[in-house]
Amino acid sequence: MQATSVFHQHLGEPEAPVLLSDGRWAVVEMSPENGCVSVISLDGLAKNIVARTGRPNGMVVDSHGSLWVAESMNPPSLKKVELNGSVEVILTGGDGVDFLFPNDVAFGPDGALYMTDSGVSRPVFQEAREKGHSYPEIDGKVFRIDLTNRNATILDDGLPFANGLAFGLDNALYVTATITGLVYRYEWNGNGTLGPREVFTDLVDRNRQSAFTGGDGLAVGSNGFLYCAVVGQGDVTVVDTDGLVVNRIIVGGEQPTNVAFGRRNSGDLYVTVKDAGTLERCQVGVTGLPLHLQA
Repeated sequence: MQATSVFHQHLGEPEAPVLLSDGRWAVVEMSPENGCVSVISLDGLAKNIVARTGRPNGMVVDSHGSLWVAESMNPPSLKKVELNGSVEVILTGGDGVDFLFPNDVAFGPDGALYMTDSGVSRPVFQEAREKGHSYPEIDGKVFRIDLTNRNATILDDGLPFANGLAFGLDNALYVTATITGLVYRYEWNGNGTLGPREVFTDLVDRNRQSAFTGGDGLAVGSNGFLYCAVVGQGDVTVVDTDGLVVNRIIVGGEQPTNVAFGRRNSGDLYVTVKDAGTLERCQVGVTGLPLHLQA
């Protein structure tokens, strides 16, 4: 098992590491005190807050350097954030429904933005967890967002806390559902629709499961393997192309939230760890699969 080293610390509940074109890292900080998009220097020693948005969650960068942020609370929305600090609300819902908990985002092969909505408002979900109540009704969704026309279409619903998503080497869409601990796979059709939901793998070590354990963000290596942050389990679980768990990379806390590959050919994987407040780095010897970008 590999282990990680700290690249940057003292972050407020970090998530969504995004490698910028100049080698710096953008992350979101979800803590109430921060609630911001931040940029970390090349050497990992300094951090600059770009914009305070509320409670940002997932994030991607496009080919123009703009950041697209799944904002979970202020209001639940898709936001466009520029490195100069400007923030624009793009959408607060689509296909006849309001967003409840936008969670993660990824560009698809068609240039559209694909987004998960966990399917329950975060305050309601958090209160149930803190008071030990049963989970409220959760209707997680996968949206396809046409940024040119600024409309969102529901591609799947009924997911138990939809969370991370990424396109694989096979062009299929992989989505984590945290409450089940499963990764689901969808055939991606060239017209932007998805095939039926299929169970691809179970990320959870059932011998040591804690109260809230399951997949969060994920990234795909050039070998087609999935690298999945498993919140509540303290590791990045590595899954091969047959859906078999082949490694668990230990991180410096119990709540890794998301992962991203470093510069091409570096062989590095970066992980945000919520409870440790860190961006961590691990040498995995694999290059990341090139990400799709909006033109």
